[in-house]
Amino acid sequence: MIRIRVISARGSTPRDVGAEMFVGPDSVQGTIGGGQLEYMAIDRARVMLLQGSETDRMDVPLGPEIGQCCGGRVVLELDRQGPTPQDHPDALIFGAGHVGRALALALQPLPVNATLIDQRAQELSLAAPGIVTRVTPLPEALIRDARPGTAIIILTHDHALDFLLASEALSRPDLSYVGMIGSATKRAQFARFATGIDTSRLVCPIGAGQSADKRPEVIAAFTAAEVIGRLTAVPLPKKDPCSI
Repeated sequence: MIRIRVISARGSTPRDVGAEMFVGPDSVQGTIGGGQLEYMAIDRARVMLLQGSETDRMDVPLGPEIGQCCGGRVVLELDRQGPTPQDHPDALIFGAGHVGRALALALQPLPVNATLIDQRAQELSLAAPGIVTRVTPLPEALIRDARPGTAIIILTHDHALDFLLASEALSRPDLSYVGMIGSATKRAQFARFATGIDTSRLVCPIGAGQSADKRPEVIAAFTAAEVIGRLTAVPLPKKDPCSI
């Protein structure tokens, strides 16, 4: 496996310094921005695999000569190693019903460590292959133990449990997102229940404002966008990004 990493990015470039991808003989994981730059890097990586090379470097101007119009310049470092675990932020999804399972699937390809949590093993067994699941009789304990910056999404089958988990999550100011499925009425009920708790950080309804469609997959898609937007929020670059 060859790791390709952006170590210098000047001007307008598809990805910034630190972007990585991993290339095997017949596999590719991640991206450095696509386009001809990426094709060239993949070809160079596969030559390294055939020749047994350990390291290489590419200094590529992103101009017409390679079919990219970004106008910047990228330096890539290539080295032989296995993929390193990605330190992605966590998202804890409480409730393995239709929306919970759809949300876990929607988050699966994104840069987030999503876990689908329920007290019911049978519901968790219905999750799509590859989804990380956890059965527990005390889901609130997982919120107490969550890493700072974690996203909490609450979609259980029980309003009382939803309120308990939301109260637990809102007691932690270091969480990046606290969302609960429901309506404006449910939010108002929770506000009356949550005496002494600041409910202004609660997102409820989740994934709202884009569509009135209530199909689980649609709700999950908008909620996934909402969650990943919060988890990966960074200042916008001053330059105009270019991606092909």
